[in-house]
Amino acid sequence: MENKVVHAIQDDYPDDFAWCFGCGRLNEGGYHFRTGWQGEETVTFYGPEQKHMALPGFVYGGLIASFIDCHGTGSAALALHRKNGHEPGSGEEPPRFVTASLHVNYVKPTPQGKGLKAVGKVEEVHPKKWKVAVDVFADDVLCATGEVVAVVMPSTFLQK
Repeated sequence: MENKVVHAIQDDYPDDFAWCFGCGRLNEGGYHFRTGWQGEETVTFYGPEQKHMALPGFVYGGLIASFIDCHGTGSAALALHRKNGHEPGSGEEPPRFVTASLHVNYVKPTPQGKGLKAVGKVEEVHPKKWKVAVDVFADDVLCATGEVVAVVMPSTFLQK
């Protein structure tokens, strides 16, 4: 299994939008989730550390929720960027999304020490609103599912 995203959508976010704790490349203390295409699905990989423990042997559910959240918004950005005729690394600035809703189902406990993979399927609901179904696997075991409704980030989010 390929477990690396070569060029993630987050690599192309302008510096002003690269601070998210989950996927911001400029947030030193963040997770640095990176989302890219794998065929027609989106993928993000992550290796939880010991500090992400819920209790011995298992990953903290909040990390899983963050993983699904950032994978969802990154997936929506990928889909709209592609719809606009661009791919990550094309030199065109991608759209930036924020979360309108997040739903997480914990299917089974996520074991510590396993690589995580989020797989997304994106559906356009409206030109500015996208729904992403996300499955999270620890190795090949389904541990969580989720749904993210992502909206194009409003201009009011920009600091003046």
